[in-house]
Amino acid sequence: MASISSLGIGSGVLTSDLVDQLVAAERRPTEVRLDQRTERTEALISAYGKLRSAVTELRLPMRQLGSADAMKSFSATSSGSNIDVSVDASKASRGSYSLDVKSLAQSQALASRDVFADRDATSVGRGTMTLQVGDKTTNITIDSSNDTLQGLANAINEANAGVSAGVIDTGNGFQLVLSADETGEANAVNISVSEEGAAPGLSRFAFDTADPENMDGMRQTIAASDAVMEINGVEIRRATNTIENVVDGLTFNITGEGKSTIKVEQDTAAVAERVQAFVDKFNELQGTIRELSSFDSETGQGSILTGDSTVRNIQNQLKRVLTDIIPGLENASVRSLADVGIGTDFRTGELQFDSQKFQQQLRENPDDVTALFAEQGRTSDSQVEFVRSGSNTRPGDYSINVTQMATRGSLNYSVPNTADAIQVQADNSFTFRVDGETTATVSIAAGDYSGEDFAAAIQTALRENTALSAAGRSVQVAYDATEGLTFTSNRFGSDSNVSLTGLSNVTGLNTATATAGQDVQGTINGQTAQGDGQVLFLANSAGGDAAGLQVRITGGDVGNRGSVKFIEGVSERAVDTITSILGADGALSSRTDALNRDLERIQEDRIKLDLRVESYQARLVAQFSAADSLISQLNNTRDYVTQQLAALAPNRQKD
Repeated sequence: MASISSLGIGSGVLTSDLVDQLVAAERRPTEVRLDQRTERTEALISAYGKLRSAVTELRLPMRQLGSADAMKSFSATSSGSNIDVSVDASKASRGSYSLDVKSLAQSQALASRDVFADRDATSVGRGTMTLQVGDKTTNITIDSSNDTLQGLANAINEANAGVSAGVIDTGNGFQLVLSADETGEANAVNISVSEEGAAPGLSRFAFDTADPENMDGMRQTIAASDAVMEINGVEIRRATNTIENVVDGLTFNITGEGKSTIKVEQDTAAVAERVQAFVDKFNELQGTIRELSSFDSETGQGSILTGDSTVRNIQNQLKRVLTDIIPGLENASVRSLADVGIGTDFRTGELQFDSQKFQQQLRENPDDVTALFAEQGRTSDSQVEFVRSGSNTRPGDYSINVTQMATRGSLNYSVPNTADAIQVQADNSFTFRVDGETTATVSIAAGDYSGEDFAAAIQTALRENTALSAAGRSVQVAYDATEGLTFTSNRFGSDSNVSLTGLSNVTGLNTATATAGQDVQGTINGQTAQGDGQVLFLANSAGGDAAGLQVRITGGDVGNRGSVKFIEGVSERAVDTITSILGADGALSSRTDALNRDLERIQEDRIKLDLRVESYQARLVAQFSAADSLISQLNNTRDYVTQQLAALAPNRQKD
């Protein structure tokens, strides 16, 4: 077969350019159709991607409204400049509090009585200095490497003992000054020394907080003190000037003495702003839908998703969620979004928000407005609290029955009811192990204690312990003439326990009895539930309408404890709907997957087109080559005949 590059040699007509033109004409109709299909399919994928983004953007503000705390917002004001107050909206409540700051917490400060001639040359003595700050004891060795005033100060600072040291120039010599790193009486500094060599040496730096006027050691320039404040006439003492856990949700930062009035009020405008954020995102979604699916009646042109069933399905799903009456609120003062000022503009489908109406309803019906947006459990027993639902929990009423109450772990000592029942020596320590995880070592002043006085002293030490505070744990100490001395964990459940793992320089505490806590047990909706401390719950995989439901039993007796009505608000319902729309089996994913498969089929059609055109081209080349060869032969015959006729012409002329 002749090469395509040799076409036209015989005829001058059946050239390769003609083949290319015929091949292009054959390819073009199908290629144009495939290009149009590709362009539309990619445009649809892009449109669905834009719609997906708009739907996704709506999920966050809806989720933020889905917790009961979202409907709570409080602000606090202080009448005095000596107190700043911050608010945790999830815990605070409306109220007014009279505060009277009696004194601020201070760090203890000490100064050496002796003045030294040189900070870097004068010897201060050698031996061991022991610093005790709170429940921390640090030993510092003073030898030839640091036997100067500056060397001593550096050694104290490097020891991280809870004390900072410095050297000051008085003009007449140098003095050592110390200050506790933390405020509060519990962080007062005690300094004892063990001398090497003759006095006076390191003994000049000894200090006993219990005997601050001792003229042989350091001089106290500022006494360690707690912050003392009265709240509505009740005295509160804390080691720092930041006072927490006194009034739920409020933290007081005191800067000076004096009286102030703190008012905590509900900030409904802040809640309305959260609702407005949801309304704005929903309206942005509606704008995106209009852009993608509108129809121009004047031009007769529609948008890429005009009349699309997927878009209508999404709109209908969201419309049902946002306009339906919430199950469980049928007889409430607030039943749907329309009742709190959120209506729909029938022309655009956008939401309209009446902030003032919303705030009024929130003030007048806070419980119903909370249930409208967030999930809520309403219990018939005041000592049964709704905790949360699971992804499989359905709205409804569910019975609660308790067969075992939760208890807290404790440690008990039998202590005689005498004034000197417990003897505490100097350098005492008590090391507690709480809930099997947290270790706390404390000490108290030496002396003979009755059970009641000992309980009060050790309770103060435990309350100020940083290890317990950091772990969110505490121990309650109580004394009873019959029961003796009892240490009780603040947590409930089988992991709750208290043990005294270390005890030194104390007598009178013996024959301890430890009791571990236990979890609550019972049923929810007739199904056997699990217990975790005070929380009674069904696993999310338990099956039934109450699966995933959790309640807390805070008190009362075993037996029938009434019921909990679970209400699923608009936010949770909307989040579930949006998640379904965006899910792998949702409408958007299904439609996008189908379009991607269309692109794959279009690509397959392009490959088939290439093969068909290639075959068509080969046929044309073969046909043109055969025709060109035939024309070439005919041309040769023509030329031969012409030559023969030309040769005969002269002979005819002679005749």
